[in-house]
Order: sequence, then C-alpha cells, then structure tokens
Amino acid sequence: MEKATIQELSTSVLTELQRLGYASETIASYRRIYQRLIRYAEANQFQQYSIEVGERWLKESFGIDPGLVVKKNGEYHSKWYYLIRPCQCLTEWQLHGCIPLKKQGKLASQAIPHQFKSGYESYADFCQDSDYSERGTYTRLNRIKRMLLFFDQQGVSGLNDITGRTISAFLATQIELDSRTIATMLSSLRVFFRHIYRTGLIQKDLSEKLPVVKANRKFKLPKVWRQKDILTVLNSIDRGNPVGKRDYAILMLITRYGLRSADVKTMKLPNLRWDENVIEIIQNKTQNPLRLPLLRDVGWAIIDYLQHGRPPSEHSEVFLTCTIPIRPFGVHSNALNSILAKRVQQAGVRIPRDVPKGMHSLRHTLASVMLANDVELPLISSTLGHITSEATGIYLHTDISRLRQCVLDPEEVLSHEEK
Repeated sequence: MEKATIQELSTSVLTELQRLGYASETIASYRRIYQRLIRYAEANQFQQYSIEVGERWLKESFGIDPGLVVKKNGEYHSKWYYLIRPCQCLTEWQLHGCIPLKKQGKLASQAIPHQFKSGYESYADFCQDSDYSERGTYTRLNRIKRMLLFFDQQGVSGLNDITGRTISAFLATQIELDSRTIATMLSSLRVFFRHIYRTGLIQKDLSEKLPVVKANRKFKLPKVWRQKDILTVLNSIDRGNPVGKRDYAILMLITRYGLRSADVKTMKLPNLRWDENVIEIIQNKTQNPLRLPLLRDVGWAIIDYLQHGRPPSEHSEVFLTCTIPIRPFGVHSNALNSILAKRVQQAGVRIPRDVPKGMHSLRHTLASVMLANDVELPLISSTLGHITSEATGIYLHTDISRLRQCVLDPEEVLSHEEK
C-alpha cells in the first residue's frame, strides 16, 4: 500500500469500515474528512499519504498537534479525536493493510475466523478450567481475538501457518500502547500459543517467538486526586433525585473503600450484612472474599438510595440503571467511569492532566492517602483486596509530603450524610 495515492488509500479505508460494520453516519463522517484532506493535498501538491502529511494537515487546518492531543491521560476535545482517528486509520492501512479494532463493541461484533476457531475455543475452555475470573477471561480472550482477526486480514489460512513474522506484524499494530499493556498482552499470547502447542493444535511452540518485555510497576507511580477535588465532586451531587442518590452512594463506596468498579457493579443486596454491619463480597478479579466494616456515612448513603432512589426490580444487584429497561450495569461496561466524568464536569472541577480520570484512580488515591497516614501495607492490602502486600508496595515510592496535601478527612466526608 506504500505507493497508493491518498484517494486510493482513503477508498480502501472506507471499504474496510463498511466491512467491519461501522455505522453509515460514521463512514459518511470519515468520507467528508478525507475529502477535505484530499483538497488540502492537491493544493499543496501531495500525492501520497504519510504520517507527516497527516500531522501537517491537522496543524495547519485545525491547529491540532496529534503528538500532544492523544498523549496518554492528556485532556483534549472529543471533536479533535474525530479528526485524528481517520488519519490514524490511513496510517494503519498503509503500514499493516488493516484497521485494528480499538473499541470493544466493534471487536465483540466480529466472529472468530473459522480457521482459528478450534484454537480459540480450546483456549477459552482452558481459561475456564483454570478458574480465571470472568473479567480476566474476558480480557484475555479479547487480546487473542484481536490477534486472530489480524491474522485473518493478512491471509493466514490456519493455526499452523502462523509464524514469528506474522506475530511481529500484529505486535507492530499495537506499538502505541504503553509497556505495561504490551507486557500483559504478550503474557496472554504466550499462554495461548503454549496451550495450543501442548494440545497438539500446532506443531511448533510459537510462545518462544515472543519477545520479553519487562514492565516494572515500581517505576510507574500512581497519580492521585486532590482532597478538594474529591470533596467538590461529592458536594456537587444533587441527592434530591434517584440518580443523584445512586451516584453519590457509588462514589462513596469507591472513595471510602477503594473498591474496584466491577465489584460495585456486581454487588448484591445480600452482600450488605446489616445485622453484622459489614459488607461481604467475592472479588471479581481475584475471586477472594472481602469483608469490610460498613462505615456510617457509606451506610446512610446506601440506605437513602435503597429507600428513596432504587427503582422496583427483581434484580438482586444493589445498583441499577435509572432508565427503562431497569437492569444492572454490565460487568464490562464503562458506566461508572461515565458517571464519574459527568459528576466531575457538573462540579466544574479540572483534574490535572497527569492524573487519570477513571474510577480506578480513586482507588489509587485511597491507597496513597492511607499510606500517607502511616497505615501499614498489610492493612492497605486487606482494604483494597490485594492478594499480597507486594501489589501495594508501589505506593512506597510516592512522594509522601505531596500526598499529605491530598488526605481525605473522614469526618469531613461524614458531614455529607447530614445534607
């Protein structure tokens, strides 16, 4: 595809988007963007596309610097992404002859290529027999599926036709990911290839073809929220309506306990042990039990939601959607991150660029605050549901003096129950 003109390249991308089942409105939007790019290229006498051409067009026509806009954890306007992504698709098609699926919804809609189905299904059974958590299995299978779809696009006709070269070509399409993500992906691929080799589905152990990437968590310090930002968001929630009562209770569970989003979404009414004043759950990620004292402010927030906000339902999950059909949140949905983003926006809070904006960042904040208050690592690990204190050790490398400015005063949070 290196010799293709911009017109030819864009036509190929639009055809591929249609094959992948993208919405007609999305394809029409891409077509309009490509027409503007083609007019710009003609005016500047460009025939072929390159990353440099795309970046120059974005800068000169829209004032967008892709190197800054798409920087991890950077803030950017969503409309910018809709201009950048079509350029990324041109680059991906030019370099790899495919458009790697970035969104889980698009990935889920694609069937496993028939020539790889036996290996994929065997690996899925292996994950289940190994008692991987539902969330962990979902993530592993998505990584494998993404790779197998790429192999299919490259014309690989069967499991035994996979080579080190085709594996390297797939990994090249994932080069934008950070080292930790690449390391976890390689781990999943290594287990997959080793499994299908041991079960006789392939003749060579392709796991030996994978490079080793060491992602040292100790050098990736967690960024935490400021106390005033968390309190501003909590204070801004209107608890006079069902949605506000639900969102407030969810945020209290996460800011006070550091629970994972999946555990909040799957929490059931029987998990609230009112007679013992505790919360008992089986964690989705580790399948280990977690028993937490039911703090007074969290308890009142949940009671307020259950009595005055939760819709009548036969579902046993504590938290439900507020729109018809009434249902629990999907385990793999980003609903809680969307809730947090909405509440942050409504509160008018500007989170620093280097601080993650998702619910998991609040979990990091709680761990760091506890450490700043001289809480022992084993207790922090117990609260967060870590299997060992080793996973919590990363917080030892954080600037304690800076964290002391972020401490969330429990008494100040407790005052919310009176409002």
